[in-house]
Amino acid sequence: MADYEIKIAHLYGDLMNTYGDYGNIVALRYYAKQVGVDVAVDLVSLGDEFDENKYDFALFGGGQDYEEQIVSYDLPQKSAAIKRYIEADGPMLGVCGGFQLLGHYFLLADGSRVEGIGALDHYTLNQPDNRFTGNIRIKNAETGEVYRGFENHQGRTFLGAGERPLGNTIEGKGNNGEDGGEGLIYKNVYGTYFHGPIFTRNGNLALQVLQIILQRKYPEVDWSERLAQVTAEAF
Repeated sequence: MADYEIKIAHLYGDLMNTYGDYGNIVALRYYAKQVGVDVAVDLVSLGDEFDENKYDFALFGGGQDYEEQIVSYDLPQKSAAIKRYIEADGPMLGVCGGFQLLGHYFLLADGSRVEGIGALDHYTLNQPDNRFTGNIRIKNAETGEVYRGFENHQGRTFLGAGERPLGNTIEGKGNNGEDGGEGLIYKNVYGTYFHGPIFTRNGNLALQVLQIILQRKYPEVDWSERLAQVTAEAF
């Protein structure tokens, strides 16, 4: 047993894992192990309660339209707890459909509207007969770090109040192909359209998020010093 443990909620991981988003948890577990931290994971799916006081990180992955609609019917039962978690600086990663469902709404290819929970202030429109597909690189304006991935989405997301992009596009389309931004950061919530998954291809970002998780749970430990000894690898 390690001296420390973090607990992760994999939101709808049985439905929203189309692009192997679980790999983000694999990456966090890999880096956490190197600094003596165990990682426990709970699947929180249809009909399950989300206890905002139980978890140190939440992953909300992407899925196909059908699965996203099913999740949208169940998600309101968890919305109050998710909102409290976010506003209490709970670390979270939303990928593609999960990113969209944290916002107000998104439009499907046929124009039908799927309601999100409005935990964050963005919304997502569609683009008939077109997708943003291909390699993407972005640069974070605050850290100067460059992140690499693959995008494949029909939605065009527009950020709202309090949200800033995860990075500015160097290559690729990003959130909407218009404003040059990709993903979002709000408090300790990260959103992205990156597949790959993002933490496996960008160990620097995985380590940054892991430090936020650990510092929030164990503030008495100097995690920056410990994590500085870990090399950020691309899986």
